[in-house]
Amino acid sequence: MNVIPILASAGITGFESPASDYHQLPLSLDELLIDHPSATFIGQASGDSMQNIGIFDKDILIVDRHVTVKNQDVIVANYNGNFVCKLIDTQRRLLLSANDNYHSVVIHEHDSFNIEGVVVRSIRCHRTSPVLAGK
Repeated sequence: MNVIPILASAGITGFESPASDYHQLPLSLDELLIDHPSATFIGQASGDSMQNIGIFDKDILIVDRHVTVKNQDVIVANYNGNFVCKLIDTQRRLLLSANDNYHSVVIHEHDSFNIEGVVVRSIRCHRTSPVLAGK
């Protein structure tokens, strides 16, 4: 993959020539984003409940099933038949949103709850992807 880094800082009105520091990275996006290919799936976020940690509606989530869940991890789970992306409080058995407009949810013993994996990366598309648009 060829990368043209463009550095900008406050107060600068122009950009350095992109060709002045042109180099090639020795890796692929797969290598950069996916640690455990056979245990990883990709999903798309829906809603604004995780916006305060930088996950926005329609962001791409890279979810790793191989990673051990830790307290305060961002997870994808099946909660009572619905897929959710939340922070998990393993000590208090809570699903937490990263938006003050949403309340925490207690995971009760009678709830159907299964962690599908840990969100290890998220990606924001600044233009609609034909792949995601189904074209």
